[in-house]
Amino acid sequence: MIELGEFLDFSYENFRYKLYVPSEYQEEKDTPLLVMLHGCEQDPDDFAAGTNMNELAEKENFLVLYPDMNHLFNPMDPAGYNPFGCWNWFLDKNQHRGEGHPRLINAIINQVKSRYRIDSGKVYAAGLSAGAALACILGVTYPDVFSGIGVCSGLPYDAANVFFLTDPMAKAATESMQKGASDPYACGNGAFQEMGKFKKKMPVIVFHGICDTVVHPINGQQVIIQWAQTNFLVEGGTGRADITPHHVKSDLINGKSCTKHVYGDGGGELLMELWMIDQMGHAWSGGSSNGSYTDPLGPNATEIIWNFFTKQHQHTVENLVETPKKNFFRDLFTKLFKKRG
Repeated sequence: MIELGEFLDFSYENFRYKLYVPSEYQEEKDTPLLVMLHGCEQDPDDFAAGTNMNELAEKENFLVLYPDMNHLFNPMDPAGYNPFGCWNWFLDKNQHRGEGHPRLINAIINQVKSRYRIDSGKVYAAGLSAGAALACILGVTYPDVFSGIGVCSGLPYDAANVFFLTDPMAKAATESMQKGASDPYACGNGAFQEMGKFKKKMPVIVFHGICDTVVHPINGQQVIIQWAQTNFLVEGGTGRADITPHHVKSDLINGKSCTKHVYGDGGGELLMELWMIDQMGHAWSGGSSNGSYTDPLGPNATEIIWNFFTKQHQHTVENLVETPKKNFFRDLFTKLFKKRG
């Protein structure tokens, strides 16, 4: 049993958040920070228990920030409230720098930085479901703050863009969850425009269950397309990015078959990974049954995500030992729609 550090409660502008501080934290040393964004019907305690991220943070010595979505209605800020605790990733107000959720999360990070010594070059975001969609948004709106994002059962940036007056029931959000974005390349173009003067390549790792009936697994692939397009434009590319993975490897890990797709940037540096897990639904892969929306089987997303973040700029796709390329679109679409039918 790992003896843990402190799991502290804080608040900012009526938003609650929790912060895990490992026992080996030192005030004189820069320390990485991971922002963990829960899914619907979850809270920081539940998400921490299900992912075991605090245990890993204790072992690897980094801080973990868990913002908590506001369940209480605020007539002055309806976009900042959700009765099910879902981050409102689909609202236009929450998809831009200096507004809504992105502004709030960035302000909370700054508050944490005022209290703890954070390594500004090692701030990351990861999430599940609605939290994963928000992680994508944070990578787009504050690329100068985040050095990598993890997306578990999420959606690409701008998969839905809702205004209360024209779509009060947020039908566009439900449609994108079930069918994917209408054009993930356009999502990538929009993300590049939103980055503005802060544009930079963003490392991204994605996990998605093939049997996910809440957020269709086509969204996992579309997250990769969106970010491949965005990163391609950041590198000065024109037109559409090539979405062919550099390596593909299928394996049986902890009781589940999965396929890992590895992507590099124009210089061959490792930039993105996509993990598609067979026989997994809407869940955090390799998580603990102590929390909700987890699957104890399959690859350990918690450890893999952190390893991906910390190994950036240390690997190229050429020095990774993988199997040869496969036809990504043919194999993945065949598998997805065979499951769907």
